[in-house]
Amino acid sequence: MRVSAAELIGAFLSISMAALYTDDALIGAALVVLWLIWKLTMTDDGMFAVPLALTFQWAQATLGLFYLGFFGRTVDAIDRSDYRPMVMIGLGCCLALAIGVFLGRRLLRVDAPSEERPDYAFSFKLVVIAYVVTIVLEGSLNTIASNYPSLRQIVVNFDQGRLAILYLLLRRFFRPVPRWGLIAAVVGLEVVLGITGFFAGFREPLVLAGLAMLEIFDHRNLRHWAAAALVGATAVGFGLVWMGIRRDYRHEYVEVDTFRTDRAARIARIGDLATDFLKGDTESLIGTLDNLVDRMWPIYYPALAVSRVPSVLPHTNGAILSAALQHLTMPRVFFPDKGSLMSDSEMVRRYSGVMVAGAEAGTSIAFGYAAESYIDYGLPWMFLPVFLYGLLLGLAYQLVARLIRHRDLLVAYSTVTFWFALYLFERSWVMTLGETVGLLVYVGVPVVMLDRLLLDRQRRQAEDHGLLFQQSDSVRF
Repeated sequence: MRVSAAELIGAFLSISMAALYTDDALIGAALVVLWLIWKLTMTDDGMFAVPLALTFQWAQATLGLFYLGFFGRTVDAIDRSDYRPMVMIGLGCCLALAIGVFLGRRLLRVDAPSEERPDYAFSFKLVVIAYVVTIVLEGSLNTIASNYPSLRQIVVNFDQGRLAILYLLLRRFFRPVPRWGLIAAVVGLEVVLGITGFFAGFREPLVLAGLAMLEIFDHRNLRHWAAAALVGATAVGFGLVWMGIRRDYRHEYVEVDTFRTDRAARIARIGDLATDFLKGDTESLIGTLDNLVDRMWPIYYPALAVSRVPSVLPHTNGAILSAALQHLTMPRVFFPDKGSLMSDSEMVRRYSGVMVAGAEAGTSIAFGYAAESYIDYGLPWMFLPVFLYGLLLGLAYQLVARLIRHRDLLVAYSTVTFWFALYLFERSWVMTLGETVGLLVYVGVPVVMLDRLLLDRQRRQAEDHGLLFQQSDSVRF
């Protein structure tokens, strides 16, 4: 990690000015953590998934703090809880992850390859076909998963593999020069497919488009800056509209049977709801923005738990993480009768003291791994498992770079895997570990095998071509 004097001075002045403007030293500390995240996790391989994922998690831990400091507006977590200790815990977790990734990458050295990486594993036509096929299969697999819960994890990994194929396609559209029209068309399609589901599935395609653009980003090109601003504005805009319409949309999604099976009807309904929402007055739009910040800043229930543990309820001495690890070693596809863990909502009810919605309402409210670590171990030991998780991901990052030789396969797989492994602050340990292991095993192993198979085929073709060339020379002689 190298730091120039100019960079250090610039960072110091920016952080100091922000802290003085908001009169909040915690904002200054948060900016220090953000700077350290980028310094610790930035790599020279042209991939930005890890620093951006940790930046997103950092934003989830601090968003309300900046909203109050710069705009003077409050949300429930500020008005109804002692939020600052939980913000500091969240910053500590982000920093522990960054340090773990930094050290893990240095524990496993990746030697320079003896031969150049092949740029592409597949033809452009094959990537397009694979993308179309995954779109068609996704709906069928989701239906199967709803009928056979034991297959849920496999379907989840398929969805994430589909996003890797989407990323392969987007990378092709950015090379050799960006084809903005095709990029907008594909991202627009993905956003429509995502927003017409039950959850806000429009976020991932926008993130992947941004990550693909960063690979070729030129800070001297105004069109690149304009595209980056457009992606950011689109993400915020869709988030705001979704917050304004999701209650009415979800009500119809649940109550009307034909609505779920008719995507055209869902698209039309979202259009009508969005139009009505955008016609609202400024006060209602600001209120929705408050709700969006409150939703994206999952601090309220963890902050309540920090206030109650250990003064009201004792630490669990690792029971939550131990149960998650035990659950992880017994995949439901092989152990369909294994018991269920305590639901996220039940845990929130117990440790926050609030009767949140749960399974009886068809939903779940999660604490997130940071709050669970605090409940398990308290300060400062709660940061040890977080650091170890980051360390393992750093090792995995290097191992993936060593094993996968095709550049496009490496970038697509690493981007999706390490984004999903690191970007969510509000996800429980069992979900975090399960998703990460699934990506590394169920997706990673087939990707490595495919990479080796393609390399072997390319070598055989090169050898056959060389043999034919030698034979033709002999004939001419």
